[in-house]
Amino acid sequence: FTQVARKLTRENIQTTLELTYRSLKDHFGIAKPRLAVAALNPHGGEEGIFGDEEIDIIAPAVKSARKKRIPAYGPFPADSLFHHAARGDYDAVVCMYHDQGLIPLKLHHFFGGVALTLGPPFIRTSVDHGTAYDIAGTGKADESSMKEAILLAARLARRMVNRRTP
Repeated sequence: FTQVARKLTRENIQTTLELTYRSLKDHFGIAKPRLAVAALNPHGGEEGIFGDEEIDIIAPAVKSARKKRIPAYGPFPADSLFHHAARGDYDAVVCMYHDQGLIPLKLHHFFGGVALTLGPPFIRTSVDHGTAYDIAGTGKADESSMKEAILLAARLARRMVNRRTP
């Protein structure tokens, strides 16, 4: 966790917000995506009591994104943010580290979750779990995540082709 805090930069968060906003518009057809930003520390840092990353890094990145007309909000405490996202208050949540974002995803879509890489000029989807070498060849693996990754890639490719076709 301390490594996450040391590597957190305003620039990286701004870039992630811009990529997420653009991808939701381009790939998913959301006209004005609303982005929520998760805090790093418990209770959103409690105004610096649990850490100052929200004050010094995350909030300024959100403010910069808003200056670029990106509807970004936060930072919000992660323990309650996903409830609001799940009920539709936001189109995406930008998290500060891997497990912060995967916990709610796996809670709701354990077998069918998909990872989508934002940024490259091509579509990249993958299963949201690891290699599962421990169960390879045993007949225990669930193919749902792989199926969903392929279907999402196909939908996104179709959308890209339709956007380019006059």
